[in-house]
Amino acid sequence: MSARVDAPAPRAGFAHAVGAEWVKFRSLRSTWATLAGLFAVALGVTALSMGSARELHAETLAGGDVWDPTNVSLTSYLVAQLVIGVLGILVVTSEYATGLIQTSLAATPARARLLGAKVVLAAAVSLVAGQALAFAAFSLGQLLLRAQDVPSASLGDPGVLAAVTGGGLYLAAIALLSVGLGALLRATAGALATLVGIVFLVPAMAGLLPSWLQGLVHYWPSTGAAAVMAVAPVPGEPDPWLNLGGLYLGVAAVLAAAVVVFRRRDV
Repeated sequence: MSARVDAPAPRAGFAHAVGAEWVKFRSLRSTWATLAGLFAVALGVTALSMGSARELHAETLAGGDVWDPTNVSLTSYLVAQLVIGVLGILVVTSEYATGLIQTSLAATPARARLLGAKVVLAAAVSLVAGQALAFAAFSLGQLLLRAQDVPSASLGDPGVLAAVTGGGLYLAAIALLSVGLGALLRATAGALATLVGIVFLVPAMAGLLPSWLQGLVHYWPSTGAAAVMAVAPVPGEPDPWLNLGGLYLGVAAVLAAAVVVFRRRDV
């Protein structure tokens, strides 16, 4: 009579960690509330801003500028980047607020793997949500422009598809930056305040900077990288796609710093 030998349990890998993060993510009510708020606020801003499109079109032509209907319909990113940033922050900080981070670390002791799983999850969700929002805002904006007999654009026009896709890529970058800030600061309020400072305060204070520093604002994420959403290039401005690439490099640096700090902390 031979003794029964149980097969060893399979080792949990990175895919299991991503799956566990997905279960936690979709089980939170705040997740769906934030996603719903993202679309409601951004599309609401698009609808409101299109209400004065005829006057804006006349002012643009009177000022000698180029009318860019694609960029006009995507200006709701100014609000959307804040909401999707909150979503990225909550991927990390919600576990610190509830104490669930200790349970997560007990289940996944490899800290780099745990944070990497959160980054992959945030990247996938924000990329899908960002692209869906960019195409929805563009479609709604063009519909309202045509209803007012204001020149509009279609996805088949030169540069339009790239601009709309760039809007989704920009929002995904902001979400990943927020994940890094959440991991570094471990608090929703602190990470959100830092994000607001990065995307809003620095460009707003550009006029207070010395003249030799004002040129750097053209490369700042919320100005330089966000310029990918414009079809008509601005003479003298840096290439927005290079700025978007620079934004992703900056996000990678923040996430790398977050991994180092996360591995050295007790919790």
